[in-house]
Amino acid sequence: MRSAVIDYTVGSKKFVGYAAYPAAEAYPAVIVAHAWGGRDSFAENIADRLAELGYLGFALDMYGDGKKGDSIEENSALMQPLIDDREELAARVIAAHTAVSGLPGVIKPKIAICGYCFGGLVALDLARSGSSLCGSASFHGFLHGSDHFTSVISAKVLAMHGMQDPMVGEDQISSFCAEMTQKHVDWQLHVYGNAMHAFTNRQANDPAFGTVYSSDADRRSWQLLTDFLREVFADK
Repeated sequence: MRSAVIDYTVGSKKFVGYAAYPAAEAYPAVIVAHAWGGRDSFAENIADRLAELGYLGFALDMYGDGKKGDSIEENSALMQPLIDDREELAARVIAAHTAVSGLPGVIKPKIAICGYCFGGLVALDLARSGSSLCGSASFHGFLHGSDHFTSVISAKVLAMHGMQDPMVGEDQISSFCAEMTQKHVDWQLHVYGNAMHAFTNRQANDPAFGTVYSSDADRRSWQLLTDFLREVFADK
């Protein structure tokens, strides 16, 4: 496996992705959308793990220039403008998808995305944008839709949610289910009864904030992702 830093642009702004390549000449690709702190070692590690499975793993950059936050306040300041402007959010993830499509060895019809927390919303919004995509998987992500998106969702969708997550309430779950059903999407929602937000992050240990690691939910959700990717890529 080898890795490389990949520059791409949205308008005149530079974004810096991380690509992990499998040991093959041609391969499907999986985009990894980072949590609110920016493209970090967690997202890059997921890209590496995907490369070990035979996919190109691409950790995108949603903030530009590889920018990362160092505190709750900085993370929120980076994320919130994109939560408020879903059109700009979509433009940035679409640009990452375009960059991945052009990488040597990538089988263009076989591209999927997964995302974590804020990145879960990013992954779902790429599917909502109508982009040509096999699958979109959200780990403990925000689930609320937007009137901005009117396109048909062609991707299969997998959402994995912690029942004790205080950041994603029943209103988001209900609206997500209704949206996916109304748009005739091939979708799944898996709920882990004892899990909170950020259940895949081993560094998460703040019950008061609602972010706690769960080894069971982490293991089970990764297995679900690997099964999901095999299925969506086999269809193409």
